[in-house]
Amino acid sequence: MKEDVSFYFEQYQQGILDRRSFLKKSAAIAGGLALAASMLPFDDLQAEITAPDDTRLETNMISYPAATGAMKAYMARPKGAGRLPAVIVIHENMGLQPHIRDVARRMALEGFFSLAPDALSPVGGTPDNTEEVRARFAQLDTEQTRKSFAAAVDYLKTHPQTTGKVGCTGFCWGGAMTNQVAVLAPDLDAAVPYYGGQPSAEEASKIKAPLLLHYAGNDARINAGIPAYEEALRKAGVPFQVYLYEGAGHAFNNDSNPSRYHKESADLAWQRTIAFFKEKLSGS
Repeated sequence: MKEDVSFYFEQYQQGILDRRSFLKKSAAIAGGLALAASMLPFDDLQAEITAPDDTRLETNMISYPAATGAMKAYMARPKGAGRLPAVIVIHENMGLQPHIRDVARRMALEGFFSLAPDALSPVGGTPDNTEEVRARFAQLDTEQTRKSFAAAVDYLKTHPQTTGKVGCTGFCWGGAMTNQVAVLAPDLDAAVPYYGGQPSAEEASKIKAPLLLHYAGNDARINAGIPAYEEALRKAGVPFQVYLYEGAGHAFNNDSNPSRYHKESADLAWQRTIAFFKEKLSGS
């Protein structure tokens, strides 16, 4: 029973389940709402850093034309701002969850037009029932998904509320997809993948955008691809920087998951990310 409740608790920590959904699912296992609530340390849970109704921001769900049809995306921008550089924020392998919307809002507060597409748009969008997420991911066409994220670059390049400068960042699955956006979108101005799987050497040779690559020190599977990627980027003349965060594991930026979050690394990586985007996306 404890293991089952803990599974839902981890989903809550990751922002996949809200508090109400967690309690409902756990109560059915634990034998009552009060028992479910008493089993886990709710006081340790972290709230969203930037509230969905933050009065400094304008937020909305929009859609843009993509390879798979209309791609839904969460948009955030400073309220009342003029034209801004844009940043695409790509989610992990659980879809467009509250945590990634929060990251998009944080990016907006840094002075960017932030757009977080939902990869699951072609199959009905990210479901409320998280047990359906993996099945929907399995239905995606990988090549079409890559093209749909790259299409966000074209959309933002000509958006009336942007300067035409576009960057891209993503986490885990989204980190790998950020690398792919850099491969497919020659007009991309900057890319910052977090612990993302690397493209092939042939694909890397097509990248034009400068890269800032964040990796966790304790992430052997992903890190095994770093040397070959670096070599391919050097051969292609692509400007890049690599940072390895010792003591941190995969998904260290996810502050909604205490078991993965490494605050020191996350804060430093975020500072470097924002400085990189402000440098590379300045001007018009």
